[in-house]
Amino acid sequence: MVTHNQKHVKNWVENRPFDLNLRPKTLTEFIGQNGIKKNLDIAITAAKMRQESLEHVLFYGPPGLGKTTLAHIIAHETAHHIHATSGPAIERAGDLAAILTNLSPGDIFFVDEIHRLPKIVEEILYPAMEDFNIDIIIGKGPSARTLKLDVPRFTLIGATTRLSLLSSPFRDRFGMIHRLNFYRDEEIEEIIKRSAQILAIALDADAARELAHRARKTPRIANRLLKRSRDFAQVSGDKKIVLKAAEAALKLLNIDAMGLDELDRKILTTIIDTFQGGPAGLNAIAAAISEEEATIEEIYEPFLLQIGFLARTARGRLATSAAYAHLGYADTKQRLL
Repeated sequence: MVTHNQKHVKNWVENRPFDLNLRPKTLTEFIGQNGIKKNLDIAITAAKMRQESLEHVLFYGPPGLGKTTLAHIIAHETAHHIHATSGPAIERAGDLAAILTNLSPGDIFFVDEIHRLPKIVEEILYPAMEDFNIDIIIGKGPSARTLKLDVPRFTLIGATTRLSLLSSPFRDRFGMIHRLNFYRDEEIEEIIKRSAQILAIALDADAARELAHRARKTPRIANRLLKRSRDFAQVSGDKKIVLKAAEAALKLLNIDAMGLDELDRKILTTIIDTFQGGPAGLNAIAAAISEEEATIEEIYEPFLLQIGFLARTARGRLATSAAYAHLGYADTKQRLL
């Protein structure tokens, strides 16, 4: 016997578009980061008018803000192919040479986590970015010789969460360097509504607002919360994501009213309880909660700093009075900032 919920799930699946991609394909569709969009639009238009390849571009900022999406948009706007890889995937100079020599004029070469490129590969990129040729050493010892290979004029787009790990000579070779900032709640709400339309999900305005408020000012997280709310509504037999369904889904995910998840709260409570509010070193916090330092520093700290729950000083990390209040600690007299 088929239940009402099973019928509803079957209809939901049958009416759902197949192979959906939430990423915008043009600068017009991209929501937020208006200053960056304007600069890119001018640069792309000018390059087209001169019939030249676009200058090399470097995007940096916290994860999930749209660095990869902007790289694909640039490829779409310039009508060129994009060849995407990541820093750790290119281990040898030969790997890089194989990629660059197979590019066509004007193509986009996108490297995610570009700060993790091996030093020897990074140095081979220097002449490729400036003079569009690379030097490859063939053989070893006295018989070794250098072979100069020409590469097509291409555009390198790098994305990184750790700009400081790129050497100065490497950074200076990028014609455009853009920092992606956290989004405003209004922008996140627009992104959620757009994604709901693409996914063919009926979404209540109050639910969209609540999801946006708890999405850590990050589009990737906003889309993930939308999908989890859709799952909850679907299993519950609802045809629309209402505020109640969104709140229930967020509660299951342990995401509180400020968008903090379990590890966010663990970081703050550890600083408050174990280290008396701080200052506490990053390595000490990581050891106390059994988490990697890089995970805390790159993924969790930026948002906690942005909302004023964490302060970073020369002596270490401190929990602010706002963090005490949010977590329900009554006595903050000794540690107010």
